Amino acid sequence: MTNTEGTSNYVWRFFRSGGLDQVRLETGADLKALDQLDQKLWAALSCPTRGLEFDNRTLDLIDTDHDGRIRSPEILAAVRWACAMVKDADTLVKGASTLAISQIEDSTAEGMQLAASARQILKNLGKSEALEISPDDTADQVKIFAKTRFNGDGIVPPEATDDGDIAAVMNDIITCFGAETDRSGLPGITLAKLEQFWAAAAAFDAWWKKAEGDAAAILPLGEKTADAVKAFETIKPKIDDYFSRCRLAAFDSRATGPLNRSEHDYEALSSTVLSRDAAEVAGFPLARVEAGKALPLLDGLNPAWSAAVHAFVTQVVTPVLGARDRLTAEQWAQLVANFTAFEAWKAAKDGVAVEGLGLPRVRAILASGADGKIKELIDQDKALEPESTAIAAVDKLVLLNRDLFKLLNNFVAFRDFYSGKKKAIFQTGTLFLDGRSFDLCVRVDDMGKHGALASLSRTYLMYCDCTRRGSTEKMAIAAGVTDGDSDNLLVGRNGIFYDRHGQDWDATISKIVEHPISIRQAFWSPYKRIGRMIGEQIEKMAASRDKAAQEKAAVVVVDSSQKIEAGKTPAQQAFDVGKFAGIFAAIGLALGAIGTAFAAVITGFLGLTIWQMPLAVVGVMLLISGPSMIIAWLKLRQRNLGPILDANGWAVNTRAKINIVFGRALTSMAQLPAGSERSLEDPFAEKEEPWGRYIFLAVVLLVGVFLWQKGYISKWMGGAEPAAVTQEKAPVVK
Repeated sequence: MTNTEGTSNYVWRFFRSGGLDQVRLETGADLKALDQLDQKLWAALSCPTRGLEFDNRTLDLIDTDHDGRIRSPEILAAVRWACAMVKDADTLVKGASTLAISQIEDSTAEGMQLAASARQILKNLGKSEALEISPDDTADQVKIFAKTRFNGDGIVPPEATDDGDIAAVMNDIITCFGAETDRSGLPGITLAKLEQFWAAAAAFDAWWKKAEGDAAAILPLGEKTADAVKAFETIKPKIDDYFSRCRLAAFDSRATGPLNRSEHDYEALSSTVLSRDAAEVAGFPLARVEAGKALPLLDGLNPAWSAAVHAFVTQVVTPVLGARDRLTAEQWAQLVANFTAFEAWKAAKDGVAVEGLGLPRVRAILASGADGKIKELIDQDKALEPESTAIAAVDKLVLLNRDLFKLLNNFVAFRDFYSGKKKAIFQTGTLFLDGRSFDLCVRVDDMGKHGALASLSRTYLMYCDCTRRGSTEKMAIAAGVTDGDSDNLLVGRNGIFYDRHGQDWDATISKIVEHPISIRQAFWSPYKRIGRMIGEQIEKMAASRDKAAQEKAAVVVVDSSQKIEAGKTPAQQAFDVGKFAGIFAAIGLALGAIGTAFAAVITGFLGLTIWQMPLAVVGVMLLISGPSMIIAWLKLRQRNLGPILDANGWAVNTRAKINIVFGRALTSMAQLPAGSERSLEDPFAEKEEPWGRYIFLAVVLLVGVFLWQKGYISKWMGGAEPAAVTQEKAPVVK
């Protein structure tokens, strides 16, 4: 029974990683007690059988209902069976690539049969002395059964018998009904195909016996009847058409002309190159139509049908009516009646599948009694079904011995993912791009569908299209960005993706799902946004000014050209002193306002004590960056692996958090190797101009003068405050 209520007598151990408590599976006892672990504590409840870095053979064996998904009951069933088939469950924990035959539990009937089958496999492979068996030994069943006649699959190839006649019959069955592939890789037949063939052969024989019993009516020409009917049916529609036209011409003589093709039709043919058999006139009447006229059999025939008429005369008319050069309507009706019974018999044909063998061969097979001998071979093969089934069980056991423990640590717990020592089965490789490597990469089938759900993970995701040079292979991946910034992550950027097999793929960003990446990025993002905004505004302003200047210049040029053409000298625009004075006054007011505001800020800042100034700077920076950092911190705490996997068909059962520290482990930033030597000399560095230095010194000097005049320097140096300037009142003269 699967434990879903949380009750268990087993003492479980848990480990904490990435802020998540997960069960620790380390011993065979842990595996045996797995059905006692509350499923609410499992990391996942189901996963797909494809798109994982895992052996598909093992996944398909565990997926007993073959629905393409592995669920927790199937996991528990596989664990129970594997533990029962080995003497020590700790063997499964090792995940070894080979299984010792001595480790198979042979105290039960099933285990004994399984151990015997394992030895038989090694014997068939020429490894009789081997003490261990591996998945490679059980992978190729064709190789295992290559030297065996019978293997328990109910399929018998012709090579299974030494009787040449029986083998020939089996080949005839394969010819008529196709073959099934035996475990040895050879084409063979099953009992169903044998019965199907024998029923068809008997039906075909009975059908022919019906014709032979009424040969005068059904086979008027004996063995030549079939060929005669073929020639008859080829020309029958044209002869019916001819006599129908003649009857219509007899009804009304006016129809005779139109029933024969008009002169215009022949004129249309005069400009074309006619073929040898005049196929262009195949739609014309078989012969010239006249009331009551017999069909000429030698001359006056449509050249497109002359060969068919000749075969008809040779195989039908002459044998039935005797030699003649024309055929009347009454004689034609007689011929049609002669073949009516044959056509009815032919329409009721049975056993068509064996017709290609011919009646003599079919009757010889039926008389041979080969069906009983072939059935005996099939029964011998089926008698070995238990051994063959056990061989499949050996394959299952060696695969579970190697892979089961790994699957549990990626299903019941995400130990492989959070340990950092090895990649999880859902991590498909590593992406290198923008001076970083990204380990959280999963395979994606549908970017749109995946992105809709994966966005809930609160993780910055890059979707990349991956291709391999010189190959038609394509793959799409989603890579999680968990450290650094997103300044240079843009759709269209290229990188290199290395899959788990070490193959490299060209990767191109095709879609981005944006979320916060780090607190550091959140701190600088307001300043970057302000910088981008200022840059955009300056670009817009410059573009606007440039456009206005161009338009004004164009107007002046056009106006001047028009005046020159009219013989007038362009008038010089008078310098508007008042206008420019107003402009300079406005500029002065703006600069004064800016200066006043700047002076107020500086004055207020300088009014603080030394220890208060750094606090003020920090406060201003927090005021600007604080909201962004708080939002990022809240979202980073919600970063979750679950939706990324759920979008791929998983059923993640826990909040698989990706905290900030763990995120740094999933995304590696470029760093110089330890102990590297670095030269700071850059021969291509931009040369520094002295003007910036001069301007900086001038600003420092002006600020110093300002501070000295206001007395702040004396105050900081501990001197007396500047004396207040007072004005004495003038004496009052009385």
